[in-house]
Amino acid sequence: MHKATLKLLSPQSDVVLGAISPEVGREIPRTRVKISSESGQVVLDIEASDLAALRAALNSYLRWIKVAEDVSRTTGEANG
Repeated sequence: MHKATLKLLSPQSDVVLGAISPEVGREIPRTRVKISSESGQVVLDIEASDLAALRAALNSYLRWIKVAEDVSRTTGEANG
């Protein structure tokens, strides 16, 4: 099993958590994802059965996080 943990500290962390949470429920082949909030950070834990699945999940979540932050900044919904 391959694992990655991302800890995101951002003025938009609450927005990112809310935006990304529904994606955690999606089925991604060979992958399990958990999301939580810890000391003002978004913590994303990804486990995958192989490196290709881990890479694909990381790429997806990093893109979704970037989109959530960009939209939050554009609409002025930052919490910081």
